[in-house]
Amino acid sequence: MPTGKNTKKAPLPTFQFEAIGIAKTPFTQRFGIPRQPGLVPEARGVIKINAHPDYQYALKTLQEFSHIWIIFVFHAHGGNKWKPTIRPPRLGGKAKVGVLSSRSPHRPNPIGLSVVKLEEIDFEAKGGAELHVSGLDLLDGTPILDIKPYIAYADSVADANPGWANEDIQKTPVLFEGPALEKVAEAEANGYPGIEDLIEQLLTIDPRPGFQKRELPPDADESQGKDFGLLVKDYDVKWRIQNRMFVVYDLEKLGPAGKIKKTVKKKR
Repeated sequence: MPTGKNTKKAPLPTFQFEAIGIAKTPFTQRFGIPRQPGLVPEARGVIKINAHPDYQYALKTLQEFSHIWIIFVFHAHGGNKWKPTIRPPRLGGKAKVGVLSSRSPHRPNPIGLSVVKLEEIDFEAKGGAELHVSGLDLLDGTPILDIKPYIAYADSVADANPGWANEDIQKTPVLFEGPALEKVAEAEANGYPGIEDLIEQLLTIDPRPGFQKRELPPDADESQGKDFGLLVKDYDVKWRIQNRMFVVYDLEKLGPAGKIKKTVKKKR
């Protein structure tokens, strides 16, 4: 083998992939998306597969599995550069860990992996097959690179060490005020079944960024009465910290371009 100062290392191979479909989810902005799959079972969506005959055959017998792995692209993580260390929200944004020991979207290659529950497959859907799934943690429009079945005997490790992510997820009680419950009932009657459970499951794990959790923890006196908002589907969910709980007090329907839809009264 040649040696010496002029020896050059062969360049690492590069690859180009084409998405096989996209995810349609309730999350139209990054804020509020569950940080891991399965934390919000009511987070339902559709994996829309590209309309190609080969994909129809490629999905054959997938419906026999209860869960699937989704390999996807963090297409809207907000930056083109990655850093070797990050401050994960799970550690309160205080401690640094290596990015490859985290689930951060800011990676050398912005590829993600999530396991979700496969509810059903609509092979006859117009424009390509649709995989209906739950427990999603993906932004609406996420490109999907691949799908694999979840196989318990190979993928589940009972005695796995969770490393620095060993603490239980803290949960905060969620309460809906009367007017909010009326809006929820209206939304569910107009094509959004399960939206109450979805909102509750999202809020109880506190969707706020790490700095807000540190500055305004729900059990602190100075946090009481503070208002927040969260986009769920096409609703602006308004909630506040009150009595050390998260209290939902209103839902506002969003119109085109994410604007609040206003009701115009007709003149008599």
